[in-house]
Amino acid sequence: MSPTGPGTEAGRTASIRGGLATLGPGALRLRAALDGVFTGWAAEVGAAAVQYPPLMRVEDLHRLDYFQNFPHLAILGAALTEEAAPGYAAGEPERSAVPAAHLTEAAYALPSAACYNVYLDAAGRELPDGPHKVTTVATCFRRETHYEGLRRLLGFSMREIVCVGTRDEVMDHLQMFRKKVSGYLVDLGLPVEIQTASDPFFDADAGRALMAQLFPVKEEFVFGGSLAIGSLNFHRNFFGERCEIRTQDGELAFTGCVAFGLERWISALTSHFGVTEDELADRVQAVGRP
Repeated sequence: MSPTGPGTEAGRTASIRGGLATLGPGALRLRAALDGVFTGWAAEVGAAAVQYPPLMRVEDLHRLDYFQNFPHLAILGAALTEEAAPGYAAGEPERSAVPAAHLTEAAYALPSAACYNVYLDAAGRELPDGPHKVTTVATCFRRETHYEGLRRLLGFSMREIVCVGTRDEVMDHLQMFRKKVSGYLVDLGLPVEIQTASDPFFDADAGRALMAQLFPVKEEFVFGGSLAIGSLNFHRNFFGERCEIRTQDGELAFTGCVAFGLERWISALTSHFGVTEDELADRVQAVGRP
């Protein structure tokens, strides 16, 4: 895939090759303005800001049934084998990819969502009184069948605001953010629809699939009919069970999160308003002020 040329939606904000984006000063300012709004919301609900490692252990992802649900998205990290390394040091012919035979076993994976580490970090704990709220941002990676400008990237930024607690605490968290995000988008003038989406974590058998239909576990803020720029995710007690997280009463914790794809917001804003990133950053900040 060649870099996006000037004059296109993505060309105003980034150069993109093979699903990997290079953001310029204007796009970075707009991304920072957006993230400032989201982190402000996180602070309002008392979410602690946490930075997690850039890689995840494969054994931890197995604990979350990740490879059962998302094998098509997984991107793994490996090193050159001791046998192969000397050849590369000696100037072995350049390749567009390193052969699998030259790589060690992959014990690490690049994260495809920002929130998994929140649950792993809380594993085996009994929560203090009240919900446990965390906000984090991560560069996430997903192997897709195709990439499309800033709408669908191999590597992208995801901001999440996570709640771990009782069912009612998590539902209150999600309902509050459903209203907050919807109101902000109206004030911003960016038209979106809230659409119900499926969550593979709950489609493993007929019982879970039926539950997902009866009570949606994922809603998306969709721009232009097809671009999901954010989502509300209710995991029930899936992660509480897998990570053995309990509330003060000894029950398995429920979890939920609101997630924002920052580059997708940039894509939606630039394509809808057709003005510079600096103008959009000013608009985002002005609307986001209390």
